[in-house]
Amino acid sequence: MTRNVLLGVVAAGLLLSAPARATQLITEEEAKLPPPKGAIAADRRGILRGPKVEFISPGDSMSSPIPLVLKFESFGGAKIDPESVKMIFLRTPNVDLTPRVKPFVKPEGINMQDAELPPGEYTVRVDIKDSDGRAGTTIFTLKVGPK
Repeated sequence: MTRNVLLGVVAAGLLLSAPARATQLITEEEAKLPPPKGAIAADRRGILRGPKVEFISPGDSMSSPIPLVLKFESFGGAKIDPESVKMIFLRTPNVDLTPRVKPFVKPEGINMQDAELPPGEYTVRVDIKDSDGRAGTTIFTLKVGPK
């Protein structure tokens, strides 16, 4: 019995001491997909009261894994609806990254400290909605250098 308890403690210690694995945001296969043809539409008409998505980090080119941080801002007393957040890797065809970032989505933004991506440049669109149904979108480029 003591031996089984000791083995259990050792196994638990090994599991807890293992380095944390980064979360795969974009795979090698997805990175090889062709970019979208033509211009990427960005709706920026007039003054809008919809929510705002601000790209915080990473800044310049970084090696993977990278911190992916976005900040959400709502207006007029509305709240951000975390269930409405969609993240799309703009390729042909587009790749839905939403299930991969869902665990990191909060009403105040996305904080994914260990996003794993192959080296390259990746254009990503994030769509959100607030509690009043107004939409907000941002498009940004992630630049990932070699390890």
